[in-house]
Amino acid sequence: MSNKVEICGINTNCLPKFSAQELASLMQKIKAGDEYAKEQFIWGNMRLVLSVVQRFSGRKESADDLFQVGCVGLIKAIDNFNLDLNVKFSTYAVPMIIGEIRRFLRDNSAIRVSRSLRDIAYRALHSREKLGLILQREPTLDEIAEDMHTPMRQVACALDAISEPMSLSEPMYSDDLEASELGEYIADAEDCAEKWLDSVSIKDALEELEPREKKILILRYFMGKTQIEVSDEVGISQAQVSRLEKSALKVVKKYFV
Repeated sequence: MSNKVEICGINTNCLPKFSAQELASLMQKIKAGDEYAKEQFIWGNMRLVLSVVQRFSGRKESADDLFQVGCVGLIKAIDNFNLDLNVKFSTYAVPMIIGEIRRFLRDNSAIRVSRSLRDIAYRALHSREKLGLILQREPTLDEIAEDMHTPMRQVACALDAISEPMSLSEPMYSDDLEASELGEYIADAEDCAEKWLDSVSIKDALEELEPREKKILILRYFMGKTQIEVSDEVGISQAQVSRLEKSALKVVKKYFV
């Protein structure tokens, strides 16, 4: 049972396994209108759908949803498969299943993007995957644009358009593997130094801090620097900056209770 996978209530251990010859025979019957053969063929290719779904495992969408959409792609591949093509069914079906899943992800994105921009983006993803296999490395944006015969600016805009937005609470990890939030890496341009400096309480609170903590707060909240920038200036890691900043803020907040 170690290889058991359950998805959409289906135990993959229970799926039938057909030889290439049996699948070819089933396909012949399908083209002759045999619905039972089609059902058997679908069950016999569920593992193919599962293998494609696993490529999208990093997405937030439910694996069950992606699996069901992949099955729709499988059925479309069966309906459109031409026996005269002299190619393996899996070779024909995989791009169909991938395409169906990508359309689902595209159409269910929280951010609505024009169809023309989405098409450019998915062409760029296909080009990146193809070039990665050829070059054995991640291709540059220039190389992708050249392969697509599309201006680089258009490619960049299209890829940005379909990327998922990140929350400011998204966990980030430093070299020592301590998690902090994305917002801690971003300077706040709205902080007004004059507003802070006008407060006698803030001035008094700063005097209670160790020199390094005081410097960190001044750099962060008076000068609007990010934690990364502060870490470079103070000479400590970003994780240490984060810890010292939080500790210093606790001291400062006592003056406002």
